[in-house]
Amino acid sequence: MAGQSGVYRGVSAQDRAAHRRARLLEATLAVWAADDTRITMTAVCAEAGLTERYFYESFTGLDAALTAVMDEVAQEIEQRTQAAADVAAAAGGNAAARVRASLLAFVELLVEDPRKGRVAIIQAGAMPGLRGRRTQLLRHFAHRTAQETAQLGAPDSTGPADREIAGLMFVGGMAELVTAWLDGALDASPEQIVAAGSRMLLG
Repeated sequence: MAGQSGVYRGVSAQDRAAHRRARLLEATLAVWAADDTRITMTAVCAEAGLTERYFYESFTGLDAALTAVMDEVAQEIEQRTQAAADVAAAAGGNAAARVRASLLAFVELLVEDPRKGRVAIIQAGAMPGLRGRRTQLLRHFAHRTAQETAQLGAPDSTGPADREIAGLMFVGGMAELVTAWLDGALDASPEQIVAAGSRMLLG
């Protein structure tokens, strides 16, 4: 029974709400990535097995849920690529090894769950309500790339603006490369994607 603390069967109201939000996020990803299903709040609720009341408990609307999925994917990419680079650095890896480890972690995530790359990198760009957030995330990764380039020992003649330009070109190029790869327009192995990205960044 629920007491004054809001605990029901040993689970707090806050934890139950967090669990429902996680279910809705997974359902949003599933419906968004499905080719044969139109992404609507009703479809997301049906996939999650929850009512619209619980949807609005977590999100103000469909775009908010889609944005939350994009943000989760971006956070996972950032965490996994940074962790891989840190492991490579701890093992004494040089700049090339750290770049390769980071890109390999990114590509492995897309291989494990192609839906994440498809919705965050490809489909979000086609939705007016999400383009702004997608642009922000791409520019965030471009800026991070510029910072990493400085730490990798870029030539002294390379200034901050040059690194930002290179970061934008790298992230934009990788987005197009991954789009063609996930769409099946490019027949390439994960190793080829990693190698191409490494050459682009280190060059």
